Amino acid sequence: MANLKDIRKRIVSVKNTQQITSAMKMVAAAKFRRAQESIEKFRPYAEKMDDVLKSLALRTNYLAHPLLQRRPVSKVLIVVVTSDRGLCGGFNQNIIRFTDRFLRENHRKYSEIALALIGRKGYEYFRKRNVSRFKSHTGISGKISYELANRITGEFSEAFLTQTYDEVYLLYNKFVTAMTQQVYFERILPIEEIKLPEGEKAYEYVYEPSRDDLLDDIIVKNLDVQMLHALLESEASELGARMTAMDSATSNAQEMIERLTLTYNRARQESITKELLEIIGGAEAL
Repeated sequence: MANLKDIRKRIVSVKNTQQITSAMKMVAAAKFRRAQESIEKFRPYAEKMDDVLKSLALRTNYLAHPLLQRRPVSKVLIVVVTSDRGLCGGFNQNIIRFTDRFLRENHRKYSEIALALIGRKGYEYFRKRNVSRFKSHTGISGKISYELANRITGEFSEAFLTQTYDEVYLLYNKFVTAMTQQVYFERILPIEEIKLPEGEKAYEYVYEPSRDDLLDDIIVKNLDVQMLHALLESEASELGARMTAMDSATSNAQEMIERLTLTYNRARQESITKELLEIIGGAEAL
């Protein structure tokens, strides 16, 4: 027979856990709504900005700007965006698994694959492994800003310009819905050009101010915008994943409380029945 005191303690413990997960769900939901609004407003601007730059790259010789230059690829840098905190389902694990698989499948293809780790979870995982690390940024949750994006892009742009790395990729969770995030992997340097449909020609632009001035300004700004876009997508995805995970944990806790309560009632009934049988047996013996 189960110990009634132990079952009562277990029920109290699960109820306390349920209160915590319910509170975390409400906090995540409040933050999620703001993050969702931010990414839905910012995403069209970031996508159009990227399209404009890729269109310019199509009409420009790749030697026109250092950040457009393509060279034989030997060293690759991956900017990996995770979260600072856990309790958000498979949000971080999906990014980590993708990175591990990329490293495993391409270690012979490149002489070096380095990681720029954004977020504490990715940093804590890869610092314990034999992986080349470039730069790390942690403690950024709730502190996403254009200045942060500019600082990160400045670091990997300098590494590309000095030929420390020949290509730079960006890896993050793209927000779809509160329950769905999509791992997104794209090359950010050198700038990719738009592929025109077969037979279609690219129209030439008239540049004002000069082409070089325009490219220099828009390329740098676009990198900042795309980095900020990735950080905002990741933040919205993280909060959506945490809200969903805490909702599931709260429901699971409720189911466990109901099962434990049923077990407690059965055990208590067994105890009462046993005591009655002992009393009746004693009375009959007299």
